[in-house]
Amino acid sequence: MSLFRRDPAPETVARAIDAASDRPPQSLWSDGFGRLSMRALQVIILVIVAIGVVYVLRVVSVVAIPLILALIFASAFAPAMNWMRRHGVPSLLATIITLLTIVALLTGLTWLIVWAVRDQWDDLYSQAQEGFQQLLAWAQTLPFSIDQSQIDEWLGALGDFVTSAQFGSGAIAGVSAVASFLTGAVLLVVILFFFLKDGPRLWAFLLRPFRGSDEDRARRIGDKTVVVLGSYIRGTAAVAAVDAIGIYIALLILQVPLAIPLAVLVFLLAFIPIVGATLAGILAALVALVANGPVNALFVVGAVILVNQLEGNFLQPVLMGRTMKLHAFVVLIALTAGTAIGGILGTLLAVPITAVVWGIVQVWDGPNLPARWARPKARDAELRS
Repeated sequence: MSLFRRDPAPETVARAIDAASDRPPQSLWSDGFGRLSMRALQVIILVIVAIGVVYVLRVVSVVAIPLILALIFASAFAPAMNWMRRHGVPSLLATIITLLTIVALLTGLTWLIVWAVRDQWDDLYSQAQEGFQQLLAWAQTLPFSIDQSQIDEWLGALGDFVTSAQFGSGAIAGVSAVASFLTGAVLLVVILFFFLKDGPRLWAFLLRPFRGSDEDRARRIGDKTVVVLGSYIRGTAAVAAVDAIGIYIALLILQVPLAIPLAVLVFLLAFIPIVGATLAGILAALVALVANGPVNALFVVGAVILVNQLEGNFLQPVLMGRTMKLHAFVVLIALTAGTAIGGILGTLLAVPITAVVWGIVQVWDGPNLPARWARPKARDAELRS
């Protein structure tokens, strides 16, 4: 076979050598697996940075929490401040009026909660517990079996925790918690005063390092953050008030006792999307089960479902528009992560912070132009239909 083989010409060999020398060397990161590894490394770095930020915020929570709450309140009352400034009200006077209004609203709400729950909390707790026991007794009559020993184990574990030294030490540490709360409250008022009075100037100072398109993007992010936070707190407060009034009227008609503390709890839990309304409805149904029987409890459940449907299909679209348009799955994941990171406060702040992040994504490349990876495709319309 070697008789028919022809060696390549010297010119061809030289051209092949030159082409090979000009080609960049093959990299370990240029193939598909290498690109996947780079993405994984980037994700790991982002997770580490996020963990570091959360850790720092928890260490300086005495400052971070008042700062976040002050930003939320300032965003909620930004339209009122802008209206007074446009009508010639001096900035200092407008700030004092708005600040006193916020303090009066928070003080009044705290007084209402204490007044409504203070004298009737023991009755509310005992009736809810008795209703839960009746529900367990009814569950034993179902055709399928429920492991009573597992339920008793859970209840026993809860009781052991309440009577444990750990719980007691936490209760003893309440004095320190009260001191931290008072410190945070004073700091909240001070920060809120400066946000209301000098918010535009502070934001302009933060924008100084940015130029050109980066400055435009930063302005869009700031405006979107204020709009989302303001819409959330105003809309949620209005929805919570309507929910509480609706449940209160239903409980009065059905002659369920403890209507006032139940309505107050409905108002507070309404600030936790999806989960809060469910917890409030369960609690009201348990009280009705003990006081008025199973039929009345079913009517209470129906009233809660009716109020929730009114909230989801009418109140939220009207009061919040598309500002808080988040999928229920995203809301549940945000609530779970917020609770794990920050407890009760994390539960309350998880959804608005998630909405702010999504709002920033929606204006990343323009006033109405989302980031490239978040732009809808033609097939998305087919999936929605």
